[in-house]
Amino acid sequence: MQTRDYNRGMSETTPRPHGRAAGALRPIAIELDPLKFAEGSALIEVGDTRVLVAATLEKRVPPFLIDSGRGWITGEYAMLPRATSTRNLREVKKGRQDGRSAEIQRLIGRSLRAAFDLEAMPGRTLTLDCDVLQADGGTRTASITGAYVAAVSALAKALLTGDVERWPLSQQIAAISVGVVEGRLLLDLEAVEDQAAEVDMNVVATVGGELVEVQGTGERGSFPRRQLDDLLDLALAGIDELCRIQNSVLAQPLAEVEMVLGKPRRKTAPKAEKDLWGRP
Repeated sequence: MQTRDYNRGMSETTPRPHGRAAGALRPIAIELDPLKFAEGSALIEVGDTRVLVAATLEKRVPPFLIDSGRGWITGEYAMLPRATSTRNLREVKKGRQDGRSAEIQRLIGRSLRAAFDLEAMPGRTLTLDCDVLQADGGTRTASITGAYVAAVSALAKALLTGDVERWPLSQQIAAISVGVVEGRLLLDLEAVEDQAAEVDMNVVATVGGELVEVQGTGERGSFPRRQLDDLLDLALAGIDELCRIQNSVLAQPLAEVEMVLGKPRRKTAPKAEKDLWGRP
């Protein structure tokens, strides 16, 4: 995707942290399968934001999908008490789930269901547990990007062991934040930028540039349609780069899947007619 100058004609009164360009991602690192027991897992680091994702594949579906021939993908999201600069009370102590956490985990589930064919995993539920270890902006988008990696890892193992008969992956997805800060269009907002944003947006999209979900807000007023289009272009450029990173991390499991899918099915020669009936 062509690189554009998102600073052109805009003031730069405040440089970005670490000297990043307006259209640059923070340093990204994804560790594949750091957890011993989960079917798939990923530790994603986006700058100083860190999210641990565990994928669990179970032989069950929600009641509304029983006997439907389909599977299900859902997400859960939580933050450790000291993921932020001050301690947050654990949700179990509050006696209820935080509204923000509930909204984010629904977003994670919707996003991942867009990436997989649920009919290829009948009777199975894939749960993505996203736990924020450290929050410095973009935790929901990092969770989605990491959850895709953990999900592919878990389902690749299931295909290799025969737990699923068809490869469920239909399209690659990732997510990123964009926004307008001091009149500048910025990719991948850190916490200090997110807090100062005039426009804040989270974008989930496929590697082919198709949109899965867009969450955008004019934090301090309205903004023009032209700026929305520019923000989406900026987000899609970032997602294209994130997808390349995902593919690099998943190179081995994806290669193993390709080997399985490329193996021809064994064909049995038809029996001669005289052999069908046995001896008279």
